[in-house]
Amino acid sequence: MRRVAGFTLVELVIVIVLLAIVATISVQFVALSTRGAVDVASRQQRALSGVVVSEHISRGLREALPTSVRTNPSGSCIEWMPIIAASNYENLPGGPTPDSFEAVPLPNGGSARGRVVVYGYGSNLYDVTSPGPVSPLATMPAGASPVTVALDSPHRFSAESPEKRFYIVGDPIALCQSGRWLYRYRNYGINEPVASGLPIAYPGREVLAANLAATSLLFEVTPPTLQRGAVVSFRLVLEDTDTGESTSISQEVQIRNVP
Repeated sequence: MRRVAGFTLVELVIVIVLLAIVATISVQFVALSTRGAVDVASRQQRALSGVVVSEHISRGLREALPTSVRTNPSGSCIEWMPIIAASNYENLPGGPTPDSFEAVPLPNGGSARGRVVVYGYGSNLYDVTSPGPVSPLATMPAGASPVTVALDSPHRFSAESPEKRFYIVGDPIALCQSGRWLYRYRNYGINEPVASGLPIAYPGREVLAANLAATSLLFEVTPPTLQRGAVVSFRLVLEDTDTGESTSISQEVQIRNVP
């Protein structure tokens, strides 16, 4: 009589155990591979965010008037006045009501409006009293040489530029870290204390980055001299709140604009 072929219970149990081991190894392999891909993507995203943030800071600082760049004592804020236009004057405001002066027209027949800055080395550009290096708001029209730059109110400049150079600057811009956020501030006027009177909402306050490690942002300024421009160095740390991994970023920016 022929025996009936089949599996014993012991054989079935062994097969089930082996399949469970293989499945466990496969799941772990897939999980680790997926986790590795997620970690790599997270690092790449932080690196890209760092490039974007550092480039934004660098581009803003390259437009700054060098003598206007300053930081708060902790280095968590930097402030500067952006240059709108630059030209040469033929004379500075004079007379009992010094409210205008003649200048070389801007290239391409342009016009500009902002505060006029003449020289400014060794002066506080955030003190707008007269006499001083920074004027009230002024308008420089387009036209044939010479054009007349009109100040909104009388002002005397405290010094002359050796090259008769002047700049027209806009209202200050500030970058500050608050908690895990990096904010960009604008349209808040000129105040003597560093980065004071800052707006608390959009559009005066804009988010530049949202994943900074606490107190990681540090700005350091090397002021300009008659021989070289200003240098700004900054460093910050971007942090992943889920994994705790971080990416450190540091950069140096040379501000070549010379008053």
